[in-house]
Amino acid sequence: MSHLLKPNVGAALPTAVRAAGSFVWDSEGRRYLDGSSGAVVASLGHGHPELLGALREQAERITYTVRALFTNEPAERLADRLVDLSPGDLDAVFLAGSGSEAVETALKLALQHWSEQGRPSKRWFVSRQGSYHGTTLGALSLSGHPVRRQHFEPLLHAFPAVPQPSPYRCGASAGCPPCDLACADAFDAAIRAAGADRVAAVVVEPVVGATGGAVVPAAGYYQRLREICDHHDVLLIADEVLSGAGRCGRFLAIEHWDTVPDLVAMGKGLGAGHVALAAVLARRPVVEAIAAGSGTLTTGHTYSANPLAAAVGLAALDVMAREGLVERAAGRGSALGAELRDLLETHPILGDVRGLGMLWGLELVGDRAARRPFARDQAVTERFLAVCQASGLLLYPASDGFNDAVLVAPPLNAAEEELSLLLALVDRSLTTLENELGLA
Repeated sequence: MSHLLKPNVGAALPTAVRAAGSFVWDSEGRRYLDGSSGAVVASLGHGHPELLGALREQAERITYTVRALFTNEPAERLADRLVDLSPGDLDAVFLAGSGSEAVETALKLALQHWSEQGRPSKRWFVSRQGSYHGTTLGALSLSGHPVRRQHFEPLLHAFPAVPQPSPYRCGASAGCPPCDLACADAFDAAIRAAGADRVAAVVVEPVVGATGGAVVPAAGYYQRLREICDHHDVLLIADEVLSGAGRCGRFLAIEHWDTVPDLVAMGKGLGAGHVALAAVLARRPVVEAIAAGSGTLTTGHTYSANPLAAAVGLAALDVMAREGLVERAAGRGSALGAELRDLLETHPILGDVRGLGMLWGLELVGDRAARRPFARDQAVTERFLAVCQASGLLLYPASDGFNDAVLVAPPLNAAEEELSLLLALVDRSLTTLENELGLA
């Protein structure tokens, strides 16, 4: 009997015992191709020798410091590197341990920014329906995923939310396509309805990840959103926990829209699956308001800026730079997307294939012509993932609670033969599922 609580309580899961590169092995000797980098985390594959070397070397020096008493060289160097890699004047960095912590910290920084200026009434956030920003209560209050919210509603804030910018399932304008950016203008309406004097920030995932499946908005979307935020004196927070750190072919995915947010939350690929590491990037005016006020940052976590995680994060950025992996994510990722779209020709269950860089979503539908989703009680996302795992392929769920989708997000350094195997296993798994559902 296991005393360890699993996501599905009482589930009997295989035991992972070893991983190397793009593969994971269980205790029965079965090998799995990691087609989603775990939870879109292991961006350099598993057991990368340079990252393990950095981990060992730093562990022999110092692994932990109290951030109120000491700074440390790896954390300082990582902050410098993140500023160098980021656009605009994102030049202040808070290091954390998880994406949820990073989002929560970004919310707190936004609130303190306004409070220090004598505007404490600006305490509301506007996000998007079907989004997911983390498990902490502030982050979960932003999230529009019904399953993840359902047991905790009494503790959550009822923040307003607008439709996702989904070209496939536009909920903002009957005229789409072509896109009229009504999905961006919905933020303007939401801020006006709430009162701009009460709204602290807008929070968005530049590429929607775990609840929608790599939804990419139309050209001009984030430029319009930046204009709306500036007009109403509202901060723009980009949740790049899943889409950042080179995953989408730029260091930050939002760079594809030539837009600089006021705050950025990062995580997942930042530690490349070797350590728990996340970060918040802040523009100069956000921090200057705090520095000119109390001068005290009133947030923190026990493992914030710990030298062990920072050293591994630095090593991960070194590998990415030397091997040109952000550029590879753009180039090879585009080719991967085209190869996945080719599967639309032979698989009627595939409704849409979308994405950016090395982050792709497959949406599964019961009727492609009508874009009709499966009934939720058919559990198609879960069944497809089980079929994939039985075939030796690991993908990541991305259902928004209404539609079925999965993420394909291999390591940025996956070899060509591994990407070919990934495509073959996706193809085979789709055929198996179609046969099960009587769609073949």
